[in-house]
Amino acid sequence: MIDPRSIIDPSAVIADDVEIGPWTIVGPNVHIGAGTVIASHVVIKGPTTIGVNNKIFQFSTIGDDTPDLKYQGEDTRLVIGDNNVIREGVTIHRGTVQDRGETSIGNDNLLMAYVHVGHDSIIGNHCILVNNVALAGHVTMGDWSILSGYTLVHQFCYIGAHSFSGMGTAIGKDVPAYVTVTGSPATVKGINVEGLKRRGFSSDAITAIRRAYKLIYRQGLTVEEALEKLQVMREVNEEIDLLIDSLTLSERGIVR
Repeated sequence: MIDPRSIIDPSAVIADDVEIGPWTIVGPNVHIGAGTVIASHVVIKGPTTIGVNNKIFQFSTIGDDTPDLKYQGEDTRLVIGDNNVIREGVTIHRGTVQDRGETSIGNDNLLMAYVHVGHDSIIGNHCILVNNVALAGHVTMGDWSILSGYTLVHQFCYIGAHSFSGMGTAIGKDVPAYVTVTGSPATVKGINVEGLKRRGFSSDAITAIRRAYKLIYRQGLTVEEALEKLQVMREVNEEIDLLIDSLTLSERGIVR
C-alpha cells in the first residue's frame, strides 16, 4: 500500500495497512497509525506521531520546523490523534522549547484546504477549520469549535468549546465557550445556537447558556463579577462549566 515512488526514511514506523501515495516524503522519527491514508505529494517530518484512520490530502506539509526566530533546531514534536481529515495544502508546525515543545491535534477534526496550524497550538476534538484559517503559535481550540474561512487567530488566544467565528474574522482576544464572533477585529454577536441544537443540547440548556451570555455581555459586569454569578448558575446547569472554564483560562481578555 506504499507507492514505490514515495520516499520513506528507514526509521519511520508505519502500520502495515497505511496507504501512502507517490512522491510523498516521510522523514525520520515519524510514527503513522493503522488505517491512515496519505495522498501523493505530502511531506511529513518528525518527530511526529499520527494516530489511526487519518486522511491527509495532497500538498500538505506536516510536522515541519516552525519559522519562529527563537527556534534553533531543538527536538520538538507534533502529535495528531485519530480520525482526522487534513485537506489539500495544510501546514502544521511542531512546537518550540519556549512553550510546550509540542503541537497537538485531537480526534475527529476537519482541517480544510490551506489551513495553517502554528507551533505549540492545541486543537481539541470535533473541531472544524474552514479553508485558509490561520492559527498563530500557542493557540488553543476547545472541542467542537468552528472557525469559518479566512479566520485569523492571534498568538496565545483561547477559542472556547462550541464557539463559532464568521467568515474573515480576525481574533485578537479569547473567545468564551458557546459564543459567536465575527468581524475584524472580532466582536461578539451572540451564542452559537444552531451549533448547540445540532449537538443535541436541550432547550433548557440553551436557555441557561443564553442567560449566562447576557450576564457576561449585557449587565456591565467585569469578568470577575460575572464569574461569581456564574458559579451559582452552575449548581443547576452543568453546561455552564465550560463557560466558566473558558473565562478562567483567559489570559488575553475576552472578545467584547
